[in-house]
Parts: sequence; C-alpha cells; structure tokens
Amino acid sequence: MFELFTNMVKEEWRVHSTMFGNLSFALFPVMIFGIAFMGSFLIPLMKTTLPDGNLTLIIHANYLMLGIMVGGFGLLGDEVMNRRFGQASLLAYSARSLPLSEKFIFLNFVIKDTVYYFFLWVLPFGFGYILASPFTGVSLSGALLLLLTLTLSFLFGLCGVFFLSAVYARSRLVLWLVLLALGVGVGGLAAMIGTNPVLFFPPLLLNSAFTWANFLISCAMLALLFGVAIVLFNPESGGSEKTYGDSFAPLVRRFSFLPNPPLAAKDTLDLYRSGSLVGQTIFSFLLPLAVIWFFLSLLGPFFPPHGLLFIVAVTTGVIASTMYTWVTMFDTFGPYACLPVAVSTLIASKLTTFAVLQVIPAVFIAAVAFLSGETAYLVPAVVLGISVSFYAVGIMTWLCGLSPNVLVYDVKVLFVYLILVGIVLTIFTAAAFANPYFALTAVILAIPTWLLFQKAKVRWDLVDPAGF
Repeated sequence: MFELFTNMVKEEWRVHSTMFGNLSFALFPVMIFGIAFMGSFLIPLMKTTLPDGNLTLIIHANYLMLGIMVGGFGLLGDEVMNRRFGQASLLAYSARSLPLSEKFIFLNFVIKDTVYYFFLWVLPFGFGYILASPFTGVSLSGALLLLLTLTLSFLFGLCGVFFLSAVYARSRLVLWLVLLALGVGVGGLAAMIGTNPVLFFPPLLLNSAFTWANFLISCAMLALLFGVAIVLFNPESGGSEKTYGDSFAPLVRRFSFLPNPPLAAKDTLDLYRSGSLVGQTIFSFLLPLAVIWFFLSLLGPFFPPHGLLFIVAVTTGVIASTMYTWVTMFDTFGPYACLPVAVSTLIASKLTTFAVLQVIPAVFIAAVAFLSGETAYLVPAVVLGISVSFYAVGIMTWLCGLSPNVLVYDVKVLFVYLILVGIVLTIFTAAAFANPYFALTAVILAIPTWLLFQKAKVRWDLVDPAGF
C-alpha cells in the first residue's frame, strides 16, 4: 500500500509541476506560509474589533469549508478509474491491468489527496503561525494546538462530505433522510441548550480546552465517517447500460437565443448525465455555504444589523465563481483541435453555461434574506453576490483559461487572483456595511469583468492548447 501511495504522490507532483514548473508549484505552500506568518502580526489589530474566540472561529470555519470543498470523493465514482483521470492518472487506472482491486486503489487515491491538501494548505498555515509565535507572544503549545485543531477541522469537513457524497452515490433518498435527521438533531440541540451548536464543534472545543478524551473522541468520529464512506463507496461499474433519447437536438433549439447553442447544449448534457449538476450544487455550493452561514451567525453582534446578509452574499459570490470549474472539468481543448473551433469560442460557451448557473446563487442569497428577515435588502445583496461571482470568474478565466482546476496551484496565478479579488471584496463589503444600498454600486464590476473576458479570449487563443 505504501508503495502505491508514494507513487501516486510522485505522479500528482509530476502532473502539476509539468504544467507550470517545479519551482512555481513548490512555492505554493511557501506563499500560504508567508500569508499566515505575516497575518499573525495583525492579530493584535484584529483583536480590537473581534475577540480571540471569534478569530479562532473564523479560521476553523475556513478550514472546515476547505475540507468540505475537497471531500466529495463519493461523487467521483468510477470516473476516478476511467474518464476523468484515466489519461492523467495512470495508477488510478491500473485496476484494469494489475492485480489490485478498484476499492484498494481508490482508498490510496483518497488518502493521497488528503495528505496532498494537508501539505499544500494546512501545514504551511499552521507552520507560519508557529514560527511567528515568539514575536506575537503566543505560546508554542498554543500554536501547535492550533495546527492540530485546524487539521481536525479540515478532516471533519473532508470526511463528513466524503460520507454524505458516498451515501448520495448509493441513494439520494437516503441522503435526504440523513440530512433531515442531521438538521432535526442540530435544531433540537440548539433548542435544548439555548445557544448555537457550532460552539460544540469538536476542534473548537479542543482549541479552547484540550483534553485527551475529547481528542480521542474526535479521532474516533473521523475514523467512523471515513470508514463507513469507504465501505459504502463502490467504484466498480455495475455493468448496466443507460440509453438516452436524443436530447441534444431539442436542447440546441431551446438554446437558440444563446451564443453557440450546440456547445451550450453539450455542457448541459455533460453536467446532467454525469450527475454533477445536482451533486456539485449540494456538495460544492449549498453545503459549504450553509456551514459558513451557520458559523458566521455567531459573529452577528460584531456586524451592522444588515452585515451578516452581505457577508453571506459576498461569500456566496466567491464560491459561486467556482461553478466555472464545473463546466470546464469535462473538456480539454485537445479533442476540438481538429475542428474549426477556437479556444475563445469554448471559453465563451463555458461562460454562457456559467451565467445560466448563476440562478442558483441568486436563489440562495434570496433565501438567506427571507430567512434572516432582511428582505428589504434582497436586491442589493443579490446584485453584490452575482457581481462578485462574475468578476471573480473573469479573473479566473483570464488567468487559467479552460484549466482553472490545475492552474490554481501555480503560485503566480493564485497570488494575482487573491490580490485582485481581495481588493474588490474589501471595498464593496465596506460600502455595504456603511449603507446596504451602496452594494448596488457593485454593478460597476461589469466593466472590468467584460474587459477580463475579452483579454482571456485573446490570451488563450495565442497559447498553445497542447500544453494544457
């Protein structure tokens, strides 16, 4: 098992480093380390507005969300063994030729991805905080404890969503029953204790008061979720055959008002027939946002009366921009190279499908406004969220073209993305806090967004598609 695992890690490194160089990929965790190290010196300033406990809550919520975004392994199914990774990840495909079971290979694949993300995101952040601790007055034991609890937050998100996505792959009805039972249980707990159940999140409890008993209970919960997910997961094809009617021609007619109706129809069919439209909406959009909303609700007293709604709207916009990765994960330009189709044409098609998908975040923001009693600010919140989403995807398209899933690990790409998006988020969040109707000024982002789209088309038409 260890030999297979190490070879998968080497393979993952080669895939990414070949795309944008060994040094650039190696510098990615260094950048995360630098952000944490320098950010540690700003903690005294942030304490003037947020107590220590709330800062800790925000950081743990971010790493919980990272785990949630990563952990949808149950959605992959035999895609890991076949179409999506069959060409790029030869070891994952080796069950076809080597005496290794598909479940055994998939277990190694999941562990490899977990370890990989830990070294890319979790360890560099924790290590930066540890090295800064002598200068910030934080005890070494406290810094090490934060690294431990951030790791557990990441693993709770990853294992929890891995479990739910594995249940989803088996039975969607059972998933809804599990989510209903979870919701009823959390609601009942909140009613009994009269406080937000988030405060009982195991990593937060450990961070505030470490005990070996709580640590072992947390590890046991993670092991149970992961183990059940592996047992439920079935990567083997059942041998059944699905027959679809001609959906392409009717969709082309329905999409006749859009640019490039055939390509838009193909994207829609890819999303629908792969199950990604429903699965990604649940596990890559609704679930992370619901968790973040749950955590942010604890910070309500530190925001203006309408502040929580606009924080949720901005967060929704950033996460909604990742829908662009949904519509690009099935395609590379290679199969189109023999056709009279330019890279810019494919980008325009993907952006069209992305625009249609923005109905989902708009409905989510509207639901948050209704549930929080902030319906008076529904329109500004939706405008802000959707504007941020289009602006972020404009930057993503300009920087990554049709390969946002892999190029995000180029340190130069991520650095530019964080700077350009971060500035806009800061400006418009501050404006919405000052006056909720100032959020309507976010429509001005349409100008840089359109320019970024045009630059992306020109740039990626000039890039050799074979390199990506």
